[in-house]
Amino acid sequence: MCTNQPVGPRKGLASLLLKGRRTAKEDRQDMSTEQQPFNVEQPSAESDAQVSVDARIASLEAQLAQARKEATENWNKYLRQQAEWDNFRKRQERMVTDRIQQQKKSLFKNILEVMDNVERALTYQDTMDKEQLQQTLRMLMWQMSEVLRGEGLTPIPTIGETFNPYVHEAVEAIENGEKPDNTILEELRKGYTLGEETLRPARVKVSVGK
Repeated sequence: MCTNQPVGPRKGLASLLLKGRRTAKEDRQDMSTEQQPFNVEQPSAESDAQVSVDARIASLEAQLAQARKEATENWNKYLRQQAEWDNFRKRQERMVTDRIQQQKKSLFKNILEVMDNVERALTYQDTMDKEQLQQTLRMLMWQMSEVLRGEGLTPIPTIGETFNPYVHEAVEAIENGEKPDNTILEELRKGYTLGEETLRPARVKVSVGK
């Protein structure tokens, strides 16, 4: 009996040490278990950040696609407007050309009638006396004047008029005490106005005081 008594305390001490070891191991497991959620949450945050970047990129790509679409539509609109303007300009040019052509045709037809009369006068000039020839020439002159008047051409008045540098061209000054200064005494070449413009000035001689 005396030899068996010391065994009890040793077993109790070993049991305490073993329990202490298990407790430390369990504590480490508990700490590992407490840290585990932090290790799980970190990949989730990175995933959310990646999703945010992908969404931003997708939004920018959509905006870029919309901008390219609008740019293409604006360019096509510009091309259509440019084509319409070119067509309008060509139509206007064609209309102006046609109008000028019609005016030329009308003028040439009237001139050709005068030329026909001149040709007939030359053909029969040998059969006409001086008075008949002069009458024919006056008729041709009147006919040609009417053609020019119909085109808006008007003769510039000269003899007896006061010299006007806008419509008259003085080539000689003649002393004359009977007429006021700058009075036109003689016409050397007829002048004409076309509408409000001077087509060519009349060449004249004017008076100056002695």
